[in-house]
Amino acid sequence: MNPVLVADSVSKRFGARRVLTSASLRAVPGELRVLFGRNGEGKSTLLRIAAGLIAPDSGAVRFGKKVRLSWRLDQLAAEGLFFLPDYDLFSRAFTVRTQLKMIQQQYNGGDVVEAAERLGVGEHLDKKPYEMSGGELRRMEVAAVFVRRPICFLADEPYRGVAPVIAERLTQAFRDLAAEGIAVVVTGHEVPTLLAAADHVTWSTSGTTYELGPPASAERHETFRREYLGSWNVRNIE
Repeated sequence: MNPVLVADSVSKRFGARRVLTSASLRAVPGELRVLFGRNGEGKSTLLRIAAGLIAPDSGAVRFGKKVRLSWRLDQLAAEGLFFLPDYDLFSRAFTVRTQLKMIQQQYNGGDVVEAAERLGVGEHLDKKPYEMSGGELRRMEVAAVFVRRPICFLADEPYRGVAPVIAERLTQAFRDLAAEGIAVVVTGHEVPTLLAAADHVTWSTSGTTYELGPPASAERHETFRREYLGSWNVRNIE
């Protein structure tokens, strides 16, 4: 299937430091794609360029049939993209129910209670974000994706700071979103979890990206194994 989102050959420099030289990212409907990379190798920068938060120095981003050097996040959101950052999504000023209702009304979205209960956080809907634990809040943020029903969903390190049991629930939610035809791209360092769940692996390193294909192919890529996986015995991942 053709990708709905393509960041093509993008580069980015911050001052004297070049983070990306020629990196690409694709989001394909019905697939859960994982973007791996060590800290500082540009994976979050690439994801933020794809989401319209950062303008690239060169290259282009295509969403649907529209191609631009750079987008704004609000433009992509209107087209059907949902970006989950590695910082808080919700405002501290309102309950999460109120904020999910806003999303529902703006985008003619799904049922708020059903989405929250799907992630096991229905009882927390009338709390404000600061009244919830990190794991509860992250699950509520993913529930917002089910309310929004986007075409494409990008998540920047969604497992950071959550317990393994919560990570399992998030992974199932990402798989469910892909099964519903949404293009899903996730970054993270949770190698066993993400390799077991992914349909496709992309590796960000030294300013560029490598499309490694299905997890089984990624596991056989000698350089990826040596330079990123390190001591992980990926053959023991179930």
